[in-house]
Amino acid sequence: MLSEYLGGRGFETVVENDPRPGLARARQEPFDALILDVMLPEVDGFEILTELRRASDIPVLMLTARGDEMDRIVGLELGADDYLPKPFNPRELLARLRALTRRRRVSGSEATPLPPPPPLRFGALTIDPRERSVHLGGQLRSLTSYQFDLLMALATNAGRVMSRKALAAQVRGVTLSAFDRSIDVHVSRIRAAIEREPKAPRRIVTIRGVGYLFKGNPE
Repeated sequence: MLSEYLGGRGFETVVENDPRPGLARARQEPFDALILDVMLPEVDGFEILTELRRASDIPVLMLTARGDEMDRIVGLELGADDYLPKPFNPRELLARLRALTRRRRVSGSEATPLPPPPPLRFGALTIDPRERSVHLGGQLRSLTSYQFDLLMALATNAGRVMSRKALAAQVRGVTLSAFDRSIDVHVSRIRAAIEREPKAPRRIVTIRGVGYLFKGNPE
């Protein structure tokens, strides 16, 4: 049903009901995005996501059981870019999928005549928009595509408090619900990558009840 719905709205889709062949195709073929269900035969979506992230940064939208917040948190921690609880409105899935593929097209586009922005440097931290890479003290740090975009949104607004809704609208292109804490999980993963002490962050600071503040001026 999803394949028919998306196919009628400009997407070319491939469906794999067996997770292992699906994982192999996701690794080998140039897909723009992957919709991954947690509930799969033989192995679950978390294991497939873990193996996929070892070889690919393809945007992943996970489908989780309704009300199972732990599934969503685990999926984000393992590298999913977004999640959608079941049952869901197909229009919401379409909006989220378009946001994921739009970011990927923009980041990989060679058609724009504008030169890529220079790397942002904050002390030992370097964020390179052209290579979409992050280095801390010269060492490459691993982030998903969505987490990199989130870090860029924070860094380019250094010194300015960004609400969760503003971040979701800027990076994901969707409105964040009042109880959606996916941004918090992604920020936690970013802190683990770029902070010397993630549990006592000095770079990305939580402004309680408001959002996040990226501290420091680019060099």
